[in-house]
Amino acid sequence: MSAIAWELPEDVRAAREGLIDFARKEILPRHADHRDLFEDPRRLYREDGRFSDALRSLIGDVRRVSAKAGYYNMCVPQSLGGGGLGHLAYYVGWEALFRLCGPQNWLMLYVISHWAFGPSRLLERVTDEARARILAPMMAGEASMCFGLSEPGAGSDAAALATRAQPDGNGWRLSGRKIWTSNAPVADYCIVFAITDPERAAQRRGGISAFLVPTDQPGFEVQRVIRLFGHIGGDEAELRLEDVRVEPWQIVGELHDGFAAALYGVSLGRIYNSARAVGYGRWSLELALDYAKTRQAFGRPIADYQGVTFPLAESATELHAAHLMGLNAATLLDQGAPAVKELSMAKAYSVQVGYKAVDRAMQTHGAMGFTNEVGLHHAWHALRIVNVADGTNEILNRSIVQRLLKGDVEL
Repeated sequence: MSAIAWELPEDVRAAREGLIDFARKEILPRHADHRDLFEDPRRLYREDGRFSDALRSLIGDVRRVSAKAGYYNMCVPQSLGGGGLGHLAYYVGWEALFRLCGPQNWLMLYVISHWAFGPSRLLERVTDEARARILAPMMAGEASMCFGLSEPGAGSDAAALATRAQPDGNGWRLSGRKIWTSNAPVADYCIVFAITDPERAAQRRGGISAFLVPTDQPGFEVQRVIRLFGHIGGDEAELRLEDVRVEPWQIVGELHDGFAAALYGVSLGRIYNSARAVGYGRWSLELALDYAKTRQAFGRPIADYQGVTFPLAESATELHAAHLMGLNAATLLDQGAPAVKELSMAKAYSVQVGYKAVDRAMQTHGAMGFTNEVGLHHAWHALRIVNVADGTNEILNRSIVQRLLKGDVEL
């Protein structure tokens, strides 16, 4: 029974049900069959912190199988050969996968093309030559990319880039550093954002361009893998670019106007992380409710105690609100609205209440909530990160207030 008063469009409902079925057939069994790999970090990662060959093979398998099934590219524009489903399907699909699979069956991260890792509307901005070179392997799940925007001195203030593209004949030379670049250790391509007109950039009137750079190009280096929460490996990296030659075919969008692509990418990231927070929150809430009904204390199930269940009721209420906010923001985007305020609200609220729901589920489980086998700490780590990723909650509040002060006060 649905708690939502209106029906999702038929194509979105069909995509969601198909994704759930796909995950049950292709994702859950892979984790069960390779439990020895996923439960041993020393086998998951190489000494330099990158994914092991065994893990990379599994990730590639998931991308390829999903591409053949039509799910990997379901939200990629039809002009690129994708399914053409919009932002609502993107939100609904990701939320369903995160809720079903939880944080332990994390190969599901590669079922739908992530906006920064694979094909998306961003590739509509590449040149015809770039499309001819990269589109087929990207759509087939054979190749992946990353998004080189953040820098050591330019995080929330992304316009304060230091990476430069100096004119060189009919092309450019890129030099600079990037950080927090997800998927960079394994990516085949990187969209790199750089200053091409320092004067315009200083006035925040453009001057930033985007370039498609093969990661094996001379001068492009994954300097180090960034390890988080004490893990021995990871998928975030710091990049160094030294005199990387780029040709005209590698520019993404218009010269000096690449920041529009960055903003659109970040918007897609906010939809994704809103869905991730709600999905993980619902997964953890269901886990806590099941545990509360079976765990005995003082001769009664702990579900009989309001001190246990009332916090879960609060999380259910918050997650319901976050879910509706996410559906609304995605629908507004599909209708062509900018939805800056609504998307900022949805992301900021979702990641906070999702994180709180996981924390409450851990509290419900007591000491068991900290164990590897339950897996709540994986979701806790992930949602702590997305309270910062693609716009911190403070930056999102700033965006909301700016819109309100400009007269956008419809709530």
